[in-house]
Amino acid sequence: MTVWDRPEPPHRPAPLDREGIVSAALALADEGGLDAVSVRKVAARLDAGPMRLYRFISTKEELFDLMVDAVQAEILAEGEGDPAGDWRDVLSALAHRTRCAALRHPWLADLLGGRPALGPNGLAVAEATLASFGERADIDTVMRAVETVSSYYIGAIRREIANLRAERTTGLSKEDRQRASGPYLTKVLATGRYPALAKAVHDGAHVDAETAFATGLDWVLDGVSAKLD
Repeated sequence: MTVWDRPEPPHRPAPLDREGIVSAALALADEGGLDAVSVRKVAARLDAGPMRLYRFISTKEELFDLMVDAVQAEILAEGEGDPAGDWRDVLSALAHRTRCAALRHPWLADLLGGRPALGPNGLAVAEATLASFGERADIDTVMRAVETVSSYYIGAIRREIANLRAERTTGLSKEDRQRASGPYLTKVLATGRYPALAKAVHDGAHVDAETAFATGLDWVLDGVSAKLD
């Protein structure tokens, strides 16, 4: 039995429910990442005994599932009222909203693409995504298309969040780190052993993370579109 089909116990002796538990876990994760989340720490946040929480959740992994589904609810809410779009519009919006959600909740990057999202909000996102293709292609082709796009944006999000974490850990921005490694890289490239890399360093355009994400996403969507056509 999963956490999704296990009924909540009565709210006694003091009011406590999964929504409150998840809210406390989200706050802890936003403050200190997934390492800051445990049943005991959430219980302390709620001024409740840990054993009371185990009546609502069996493991920390179940708590993570509930947290991810809560963020999926945010992603769904951001799309409410949007005009109906085709598969490309839907996947593009999902990718950008997932990125924004990960920037609000950096810990999300560690859970994306892991355990299947079986909560009601995760299932709603999956249903809307698959349904956007209509009769455009057979279901196996649709599944590969969705997997291809999600593999891109999950990987891009994880890389961006990793860079942001490095900035927080070291106190150095990406530009600071590049300047610090500049003398070494200049010396290495001067050997002539890495001509393609040298061209990228010296001639390549430097764009911000949002532009890079959007450009890569458009290229992936173009490829999927060509395959469907």
